Amino acid sequence: MEQRITIRNEKTEDYEIVEKLTREAFYNEYIPGCVEHYLVHTMRTHRDFIPELDFVLEADGKIIGNVMYTKAGLTDENGRRKEILTFGPVSILPAYQRMGYGKRLLEHSFQEAVKLGYDTIVIFGIPANYVGRGFKSCKKYRVSAENGKYPAAMMVKELIPHVLDGHCWRYQESDSMAISEEEAQRYDNAMEEMEKKYQPSQEEFYIMSHSFLEDDEEE
Repeated sequence: MEQRITIRNEKTEDYEIVEKLTREAFYNEYIPGCVEHYLVHTMRTHRDFIPELDFVLEADGKIIGNVMYTKAGLTDENGRRKEILTFGPVSILPAYQRMGYGKRLLEHSFQEAVKLGYDTIVIFGIPANYVGRGFKSCKKYRVSAENGKYPAAMMVKELIPHVLDGHCWRYQESDSMAISEEEAQRYDNAMEEMEKKYQPSQEEFYIMSHSFLEDDEEE
C-alpha cells in the first residue's frame, strides 16, 4: 500500500522529534558524532530564520524528514546587496533515505520559496546530493565566497532562471551557521548515547570542504 505523504510547516510540538531525526540522519556522516541537530535547535530563534520555509515531511503520520531555511546575501561588483536563501541540514531518517523523500521535501520548499519572492539559493554540501535538484557549481554563476574563492562544495540554484546573469557576486552566509562546537557537544551529551565512529564519508566531506575551483584569471 502506498504511503500517505504530507509536507507541512513544523510546529512547536515537533521540535524534539525533528532534532532527534536530524541527529540520527547525520551521526558519523561528516565527523564522528554530529552537530546538525544542535544547529537545528539554535536556528529556530535566529533573526535570519524563515518559519514559513521550515517544513517536515510525514509518511503515514510519522515525521521522517525536515528542512529549514535562513536568509543569506549576495553582493555584486557594484556593492548592490541581494537577499537570498540558504538551508540548513536536509534530514531524512536513515530507514527512509534514498527513497525520494528528500527530493519531494526540497521541491516543495523551492515552490514555496518562489511564492515568498525569493529567487536564489546558495548551499554548501556534497555535490552528488544536490546536482539532481538543479544546483550547479558556484563558479558557473560567478558566485564566490567572501574571500573571492570558489569552494567546490558551494552550489547555487536559480529559482528564477538567469536572475544572476551579468554580474559577479560574493556570498555572505548567515551567522546562524556559526555554532559553538563545545556547546553542540554539551547538547549532544545530554541526549541518548550513540556510538561515535569513523566512516569513509567523513574523508569525502573533508576533501570536498577543503577544495576550491581555480579562478579563470589564474588559469
